[in-house]
Parts: sequence; structure tokens; C-alpha cells
Amino acid sequence: MDYRVIGKSGRNYIRLNPTGHLIMMESDALELLSACAENSTNLLLIPGERLSDEFFRLGTGLAGSILQKFALYGIKFAVLLDQDAEQGRFREFLIESNRGNAFRSFSNVEEAESWLLNQ
Repeated sequence: MDYRVIGKSGRNYIRLNPTGHLIMMESDALELLSACAENSTNLLLIPGERLSDEFFRLGTGLAGSILQKFALYGIKFAVLLDQDAEQGRFREFLIESNRGNAFRSFSNVEEAESWLLNQ
């Protein structure tokens, strides 16, 4: 996975580059967990471009299994999405997810960073 470690406000987080290998399987989430562990952070920012179509199709179960895996390991993560991605059942999923403290979607980096770095 192509990513950078970003240091801000005295904390580090992993930010995936917008281009690169798509998150298509649960094993991709495991790679991200490893990257977080290697860099001593539990904060992760994923651009929507890195999510495969399977992530957005809730029937595949990919989004749910990734969220569950990250929650199990205490990973707080944000996804950058444009409004086109927020449609139908996936939009309902995002509204419900945004009520928690483990995962949220944002339309810009500044809001995502603020939420991630807020303890």
C-alpha cells in the first residue's frame, strides 16, 4: 500500500496516496493494520479513489468486514468521498457510521484531519 505518515498536532496518522492498489479484499485491510502498527498510530485516512466498487456495494460485505476489523484493533479512520459516492444504501450506511467514533466520511482533508486528530 502506498501511503505517507503525516505528523500534525503532535500526532501521526497514515494517509493513503490517492493512486495505487485498490482496497478490494479483507486482506488489504490487514495490510493497513500492519502499516498502522509499524508506524505506531491508530489513525488512518483513505481517499475514496482507493476503495473498490465492492466496498460501495454493501451486499458484498466488504465495507462491514473492514469496519469491523478496524474497530477490533482500535483503528480510527476517515474516508474522503465526493457526493457521487454517497448514494442509495451506501449513503444510509454512511449516515449510520458517522454517528460513531471509529469511522466517518468527509468531503475534504481538513475536516477529516480535524476529526482524526481530535482526542
